[in-house]
Amino acid sequence: MPNPFLPISISLSPNTQPDDIDLAQKLLAQTKQNADFDGAPRSLENQFKKYLGVKHASSFNSGRSSLMAILNGLELPSGSQVLLQALTCNAAANPIRWSGLEPVFVDCDNTYNLDAADLAKKITPRSRAVIVQHTFGLPADMDAIIKICQKNNLILIEDCAHALGAAYHQQKVGTFGKAAFFSFSRDKIISCVYGGIAATSDDQLAQKIAAYQEKIGFPPTSWTRQQLRHPILMNRLILPTYSILGKYLLVLFQQVNVLSKAVHWKEKRGLCPDYFPRRLPGALALLASHQLEKLDKYNSHRQKTAQIYFQAFGEYLASNNKKLLSFHLPPNPSDHQSVFLRFTLRRDNAAQIIKKAWSKNLLLGDWYRTPVDPFDTLPETVGYQKGSCPRAEEFAGTMINLPTHINISENQARQIINFLLQN
Repeated sequence: MPNPFLPISISLSPNTQPDDIDLAQKLLAQTKQNADFDGAPRSLENQFKKYLGVKHASSFNSGRSSLMAILNGLELPSGSQVLLQALTCNAAANPIRWSGLEPVFVDCDNTYNLDAADLAKKITPRSRAVIVQHTFGLPADMDAIIKICQKNNLILIEDCAHALGAAYHQQKVGTFGKAAFFSFSRDKIISCVYGGIAATSDDQLAQKIAAYQEKIGFPPTSWTRQQLRHPILMNRLILPTYSILGKYLLVLFQQVNVLSKAVHWKEKRGLCPDYFPRRLPGALALLASHQLEKLDKYNSHRQKTAQIYFQAFGEYLASNNKKLLSFHLPPNPSDHQSVFLRFTLRRDNAAQIIKKAWSKNLLLGDWYRTPVDPFDTLPETVGYQKGSCPRAEEFAGTMINLPTHINISENQARQIINFLLQN
């Protein structure tokens, strides 16, 4: 019988299956120091290189740390400009500043990705690199962006935090630029709660990234154990009781540091928590490796779920129902392999709809409420200037994210569809 207190959720450890929970519990019992499982990070890196088809991969404890390793290896002059899109997280902008560089925000296009035309306008003599984010697992317009980078001698870095497994014209994202970084955080394509990889086929850059990895060391063992508790407590205590007790337990566990938050308060003020940048502990590497083995199954499920949404909403819009004239679907290009980390549509009254959904135990997502998320990030600390990215500002706050992850059934997807078509 279904658990009436268990929410339909987009986050809160969405990828976790029973075998992942069992593995996390086993690792928690065995992990006494970060030297445990010391061969696991290298094994994950080799597994990742083979999957992506690159020569080098170095693991870190987050996408943030991975990006910092890349920027450190590029040895750009202090104050150099790195262009990146708005409709992003402070986790993409902060590492630029932490590396002594200046982020410059570029507007997005209707695919929620970097707008090539605006990119061309914002290049200056101090511009040195471009970070291309494949938002929600939808590949960006790489043909246009690569041409601009080549014309202006800009280094191309791919932000694949949302897009592991996506492809652009049959080529996997993460293989177009000089380097790419991936995230394995709690709500990404695969998850070890905190984790990431920097990937490149450039031998010289790879050597510098590897040296950086060796130099920075591991986070505290207590931090590693904090992450291992996440899938266990989330799935065995918090989610099963969410509507009556679990939501309060989550807040309590985060306040007393039993569980971590996805974004530290310091990051919202432009400050770097002391656990970045760090290497990926072996225990978390084992979780990531276990999930990577299931990647194709995960992405196939996401794509099938996205098609359920496309079909239902497309049929509704085709009926010319005037109630949802402000209802916008994401792009669905047939020549790209999108992985749909989240299925995101836009509605003018998104905040009210999401609030009502949460009251019915449908925990829909709100990426992005502001051009640089989370919404309480101080714009000046990440270098965002209001008015600089008008389309991103127009889109922000109108987005509703629907879950596509492995734990969402077709029946649950249709419950969400029915709710949205009635509200």
